[in-house]
Amino acid sequence: MKSIFLVEDDKEIAKNLTLLLSAEGFTAVHAATQQEAVSMLSDSSGRKFDLALVDISLPDGNGFAVCTEIKEAQDIPVIFLTASGDEASVVTGLNMGADDYITKPFRPRELIARIKAALRKSGQSPSVFELQGLSVDTASGIVKKHGKEISLSALEYRLLLVFTANPGSIITRDRLLDELWDAAGEFVNNNTLTVYIKRLREKIEEDPADPKIILTVRGTGYRLGGGDVSK
Repeated sequence: MKSIFLVEDDKEIAKNLTLLLSAEGFTAVHAATQQEAVSMLSDSSGRKFDLALVDISLPDGNGFAVCTEIKEAQDIPVIFLTASGDEASVVTGLNMGADDYITKPFRPRELIARIKAALRKSGQSPSVFELQGLSVDTASGIVKKHGKEISLSALEYRLLLVFTANPGSIITRDRLLDELWDAAGEFVNNNTLTVYIKRLREKIEEDPADPKIILTVRGTGYRLGGGDVSK
């Protein structure tokens, strides 16, 4: 049974999440503060977790510090819980090594899907992907094109990660919508998905009008272009 480390100061949210995780077959260990979380991580009993859910806002600190402690203690996926919708905070979290984030309020099935996806990818995905001169370092969250760093929004970065994590797969628009739902603090529909694909292509493609990295599969969705995808 997978063990989830839940760091959340709101008692009602923590209670509901613990019940949800239990119903989905997970065990949950809860810490309400940064100090409590750090104490649990340094516990000499050697408790091991498989994934952490960490609230960015804590009464005695913040989730960023907890994320750093978690990554140093145990190399496990970290998903941030945030109510702010503050893109700068989200990008900071991703750059610090967080694997994903979800904005409150969120749908239970959306959170469980994110948890399962992060667990599947844990320890399986290479930390650096290279394709058509594009380099994506998932450990640092840095994206470069021909060695020059590219600035992506949090949603554009997540969109790119969906493709790099599935290099041999056709990804349907419905799946992308599920991955990106509420990532920008608003509902992402088919029209806005098209806009985000266009924006991402403008930043990573040599010629956005003739894309080589994110290819359109007519009537189905998209797939990652051919070439080297390496560690």
